[in-house]
Amino acid sequence: MAHFSPNRELLNPKFEGYKLQVISPGIARHGLPYKPTQATASGRSPLSLQEVQSRITHNHLVLSPASGRVLYIDADRRVIVVDVDPTDVSSAITKSPRFDVVYELPAAISTAQTQSESVHREYPSAAFLADNTAFVSDGRGSLYILSIPARGPATLLSSFELFDKEVTSLPLPFRIHSVARVSDGTVIALLSSRYYDAETLSLLTQDTAATSSTHHQHRHHFHSSEFDVWAARFTFPLNMMHVHSGMLDIVWRRRGQDVPMLADYDASRNAYVLIGSLTYREIGASHTPAYEPSPDEIAPVPRAGEDLDAGDNTTSTKPYPYSWTQTPDVVTVAFALPSSTPKSNITVLFSPTTLTMHVKGVPDMHEGIRLPRYSAKQLWDRIRPSTSFWTWDREGDSRFGILSVHLDKMTEGQKWMHVFAAAGTRGATRATTSAGNEATGGGGDDDIDVPETLDPSELYLIREAFEKYTEALKTGEDASGLGLAQGEMDDEVDDSVGRPAAFTWVSEDGSTPPWWKKNSTSPFNLLSTPLPGTDARLAGLVIKNSIDGLLYVTEGGGGTQCSSDTIAPEWKHTGTFPALAFVLASKRDTRFTHHTQNAIFAFENGSVDRGGNVYIYRRSSPNQLWAKQSCSSRSNNNKSDSATVVCLCENQLVVLYDVS
Repeated sequence: MAHFSPNRELLNPKFEGYKLQVISPGIARHGLPYKPTQATASGRSPLSLQEVQSRITHNHLVLSPASGRVLYIDADRRVIVVDVDPTDVSSAITKSPRFDVVYELPAAISTAQTQSESVHREYPSAAFLADNTAFVSDGRGSLYILSIPARGPATLLSSFELFDKEVTSLPLPFRIHSVARVSDGTVIALLSSRYYDAETLSLLTQDTAATSSTHHQHRHHFHSSEFDVWAARFTFPLNMMHVHSGMLDIVWRRRGQDVPMLADYDASRNAYVLIGSLTYREIGASHTPAYEPSPDEIAPVPRAGEDLDAGDNTTSTKPYPYSWTQTPDVVTVAFALPSSTPKSNITVLFSPTTLTMHVKGVPDMHEGIRLPRYSAKQLWDRIRPSTSFWTWDREGDSRFGILSVHLDKMTEGQKWMHVFAAAGTRGATRATTSAGNEATGGGGDDDIDVPETLDPSELYLIREAFEKYTEALKTGEDASGLGLAQGEMDDEVDDSVGRPAAFTWVSEDGSTPPWWKKNSTSPFNLLSTPLPGTDARLAGLVIKNSIDGLLYVTEGGGGTQCSSDTIAPEWKHTGTFPALAFVLASKRDTRFTHHTQNAIFAFENGSVDRGGNVYIYRRSSPNQLWAKQSCSSRSNNNKSDSATVVCLCENQLVVLYDVS
C-alpha cells in the first residue's frame, strides 16, 4: 500500500514564495535538420480523452544510458541520433552537434491499410537498452531492435509485431515505455496499446463507417476506452529466441483505463511498477465500470461519534472558534462573545510569545458554543506586547458581540500561517454536535486549523455565523457550511493541478506480488515524475500535499537484490518544494512536469503566443522564506542527465547546461 506520510520537520509553513533568478547555465540552440511529427489523428474515429492526453504528454526524445547521446524519429520515419557533449559548454554553444540518420523505418505494409485507416496510429517511440542498442516502435504495430555504432548507420538486429489474435490478425499500434535487462540474457520491454474488442474493431472496419448511423455507434463505443500494458520478452542473442517469426513473446498483460504515466522495472524487488489513474487488472479478472451516483443516491458520510440512524438527528457543523486576518505588521483576531458580557469581565494579557484571555461571569458553554478561554496560549510568532491591544463591540441587539484582538508583529512583513503555534495539530475539520444533545466542546477545539480570512471586510462575519449556528441548534435546521472562509479557496483551480494516480505492482511472471496482495491501493495526487534520463528509483515521486509538492523516495531497495515475496515498497519524505501546486496552477499551458532531487522543471507547450518556456523551481530548506525560480524560453520536450537538459522543440534542439 502506498503510504505517503509527510515529515513535519521538512515542511515550511513560513515559506513566502519564489524569487526570479537569472538563469546561470549556458544555453545552446541548434536548428533541426530533421523535424519530428506533431500529427495526432490517423483513423476514422475520434480520439478518446485518454488518447489525446497521452499524445499531449508524449516525449519524442530518448536518452541513452551514456551521457550525451539522444534519439528521436522524424516525420519521415527516420531514426535520428544526436551526440551532445554535456560538459564542454563553451564549444557546444558555438558548435552545432551532429544529426545522423542511422535508420529509416519501413513504410506501412499494404495488407494493414484497412486497419491503419480504422484505428489510430501511435507516435513513434523508442528506448535505449544500452549505448549501442535501441528498441524503436513505428507507431503502427512494429518493433525494431537496432545496433547503433558510435558513427555510421545502424544495423537491424530483429523486428517484431504486436498481435491480439483474439480480436484481429493485423498488428496493433503501441508505444514503448521502458526496456530493462532482468537477467544476463533476458530483456523485458513494457508496451501499451489501445484495447479494441472484436465488436468495436468490426464497426471501425466496415465500409459504411461514414454513415450517420455508424457515427452514432462510434460515439457509443468510444465514449469510454481501455488500454493494455504488455511485457514483451527478448532473449539475447536474439537468434536464441524460440517464438513464431516476427511475433512478440508476451510474458504478461494488464488492462486499465488509461495509458500509464510511468512503467518501469524495479530490480531490487524483481517486480514492475505501473502508475495510472486507477490500477491495472489481470486479463479476465472481473471488472466493474466506474459508476456515477445520481444526487438522490448520495448519502451523507457520518462523522466521528455521529449516529445517522438516530431519530431526529440533525448534524450541524460548528463555526470556527475565531476568525483572523493580517497585514504586514498586525494580526487581527475576532472572537464572538455573548453581547451581554460586560467589558469589565474581559481580561486580555499579552506577552512576546503568548496570549491570555478570560471572560468572567459567563459559563464555558453558551447556546451550544464553547467560549474562548486561553492561559498563556503560545502564538505562532513573536509580538510586541506594548503596542498590541483589544476592543469590545456589543453590536446593539445582536446576541453576540465581537472581541477584536490586535497583535503587533515583532517581525514586520512576516506572513503568519496560523494564529497559534498548535493550530492544525487537531486536523483540518471542525467538531460537530448533534441537535438535542449537549455540546461538551472539550479541550483543544481552538487547535484546529482555522483558515485566514483573506478579505478583511469579512472578518466580523463570525458574529453572523455564530448566530445562525445557535439558531440551527434550536430549530433542528442543518447548519453545515455556515463557517467562515466559504468560497475563498478556488477548489476547481487547485484540484486541476496534478493527476490522480494509483500503483500497480506486477511480479516477473505476471502475477501480483504476495506483499502487494496484502495491501489495498491508496490513490494519490501526482505532481511530477522523474526527469527522463535520471534514475527513477533514486529521483522518486513528487506528491501533492495541500499546496506543497513533497518528494518521496522508496526505502528498502538500496540497489541490492531482495525477495519480492517479503519486501514491500516504503515511501520516505525526503524534501519539499513549497507551494509547488500553487505556482503550477498559474501555468495553464504546462505539457510536462519532471523533477530531479533538487529542482522541478515545468515545460510549457508553447501554444499561447508566449513560446515554449521551461520554469525551474529549486528545492528549499524548511527554514527558508524564499526559493529560487528561473525561466528559459523555447523548450517543449526533454531528456536529461544529472546536469544537462536537452529539449526537443518544433524547430530547435535546445540544451541547458548545469541546471539541476
